[in-house]
Amino acid sequence: MKFKLILILAVLVGLYTACKKDLGNYDYHPPSEPTLSKFRDSTFAALLGDSLILNPTVSLEDADPKKDLSFEWRISVPEETREAVYTGFPLRLVYNLGPGLRTAKLIIIDNRNGLRYVIPFKILGSTEFSIGSLVLSNDNGVGRLSFIKPDETVLANIYKSFHNEDLPKNPVQLYFSDPLTYQPITNQEYWVLCNDATVQSPVLAASTLLRKKYFNEQFFTPPSVIDVGRLEAYMGTVSTGVINGKMYVGVMSTAPFAPDYGKFANEQAGDYLLSKYFTRTPSFYFGFDTKSKGFVTFGGDGSYLGKDYVVDPEGTAFDPKNVGMDNLLFMQTGQAGTFYAFFKAADGAIVELSFSYTFDSSSKKIRALSKRVFAGASLVQADSKWVRNTLNVFYFTSNDKIYRYNPLNEDLRVLDANFAGKKVTMLKISADDNILTVGTEGAVYTVNVSVGVNGVITKTINGIPGAAVDIVIRK
Repeated sequence: MKFKLILILAVLVGLYTACKKDLGNYDYHPPSEPTLSKFRDSTFAALLGDSLILNPTVSLEDADPKKDLSFEWRISVPEETREAVYTGFPLRLVYNLGPGLRTAKLIIIDNRNGLRYVIPFKILGSTEFSIGSLVLSNDNGVGRLSFIKPDETVLANIYKSFHNEDLPKNPVQLYFSDPLTYQPITNQEYWVLCNDATVQSPVLAASTLLRKKYFNEQFFTPPSVIDVGRLEAYMGTVSTGVINGKMYVGVMSTAPFAPDYGKFANEQAGDYLLSKYFTRTPSFYFGFDTKSKGFVTFGGDGSYLGKDYVVDPEGTAFDPKNVGMDNLLFMQTGQAGTFYAFFKAADGAIVELSFSYTFDSSSKKIRALSKRVFAGASLVQADSKWVRNTLNVFYFTSNDKIYRYNPLNEDLRVLDANFAGKKVTMLKISADDNILTVGTEGAVYTVNVSVGVNGVITKTINGIPGAAVDIVIRK
């Protein structure tokens, strides 16, 4: 019994001693962290070729920043698989890392104890051409490029100023190749597409507007003749579109940062001649074959499937596989819904077709809903420009006027915008449906078409050489 009592007392004494020795561990205080004024996770603008100075206020308890701290700045340069490293404080450099958003970090080293503190931030590199609008225009048949600065200053005919030569003739489209976040930011390009059989279309670096290459180099094996219908962007630097009446799809079988990513291989084989008005969805393409005068489809990979769909017997307004017309004036479809196509018939009549389709794993079906003479037929011209908003409301041009058309009730009205008798040669619509960007000879206009506003001009930019054809707006 005495032995058990002695054993219990020994254990208690041991526990007490252990606890008493451990008391000191709870007096530990972690070292204080440095504080920086408005810096952590901030984004700082840097103009290429200009000075970048980052001079935040740094404080650390009981430390003299000038004596006790060291500073290291690391800026990611993913297109070169490296980091640009600078030391000292503040950061002062002539920014030369190219345009685009870059991740960066400031590492603060406490020289007294070797502790390192990492503060993340970002740098948004830009050039004088990173923000503004690039306009492609037709000056008596010759292409011209002009840049509109944010202050509305126009740098007219800038391609000739930089390269001492004219663009090709017959300009048709200004295509912006804009990489995704995981693709090299140096691949931002403008493709100045002109249908000129004798002169190649140039591809420009978006940051400098200097020529990088020619559009022919976008093909593994360029066609002998390149006649561009229309191109659309997909997956950043991957383009798809109609060239020489055939569908071309940029390759995605290589890594997104590889030089060949997005280039064109061969045309999508098949017995067809495609209109330039096509739609790409994640699972299929939809277009119109001018050769067989019918709607056609392509698989999600771009493979030509032709007329492998079923015509819904409940829709008898027309035959989708042979509408009897080959001059498609405008069509813009989507994943699903009711869509409209406007044709010019052989007798000169302007015909409006409406239809719907269902293309999924269980069914491929088109239903022809209606066929009628277009309410604005007398206004349509061979060179009328068309756009559609997300609510299936259409805008089209007729000489110096723009008309709004709602096919649900055939409501047709002219917009208030007055272009002083100048023919409208370009028509674009914003993603939110509220703004039309309009081009004429010598000018570009911003037109408000938001709810309750019947097309009021809110801005006019003069000084464009020739008639505007296309525009890319970067904000």
